Amino acid sequence: MMDDLPYRQVGEPVPGRIVCVADHASNFVPDDVPLGIAAELLETHIAVDIGTGGIADRLARRHGIPAHIATASRLVCDLHRHEDQEGVMPISSDGHLIPGNIGADLEKRLDRFHRPYHTEMARWLDAAQPELIVALHSFTPSLRSSDEERPWEVALLYNQDDSAARHAIRLFGEEGLTVGDNEPYSGKQLNATMDRHAEAHGRPYLTIEIRQDLIVSEAEQARWAALVADVANRTALALRGV
Repeated sequence: MMDDLPYRQVGEPVPGRIVCVADHASNFVPDDVPLGIAAELLETHIAVDIGTGGIADRLARRHGIPAHIATASRLVCDLHRHEDQEGVMPISSDGHLIPGNIGADLEKRLDRFHRPYHTEMARWLDAAQPELIVALHSFTPSLRSSDEERPWEVALLYNQDDSAARHAIRLFGEEGLTVGDNEPYSGKQLNATMDRHAEAHGRPYLTIEIRQDLIVSEAEQARWAALVADVANRTALALRGV
């Protein structure tokens, strides 16, 4: 549920420590935003990064990593896109048409969802001055539009700055996981939030993608929250040279 804001914040940042952001953590669609799609599609990856909301909550409540979490579906407004980027108000996703978005007022969507979400994130991060940002996402084992299976269990995405990602790739690998290095898609194309709030300010970050079938249940989300917290903390130590 959105409560009039396109974000919620859990936990209080400690200046100079680690924070989390989750752009695709909700499948909520306001009643006055008719998408024209079957209700069951809201439970799928086209509407939400399955599992990320639960992990972000646990990072904040149990592991001391406060979180800025989206409260509206990516189908309403994709907060992990630049304002002028294709798909910021998607008219299709993984072969599904989103008819309610065809001809809808993009400026109103940006004013209501995208701009306040990122304006508040900028204020929050400026106050926190974090040593590391964890940007949390999840990906599907395969796409409806493709039969290709995705073998990675977790992946690290980055654009220009891979300094933190290199440590995390190694650390996840040491846990016996199959780790994607800018897979199954590249952060050089899909890194809008971290381009804006991390790379543009010289802030280290980890864009972590977890395969969705591994984080469906609360128990799985709790396990991965602990793992992500451990890797993030160890990455922060490595960046400090400790």
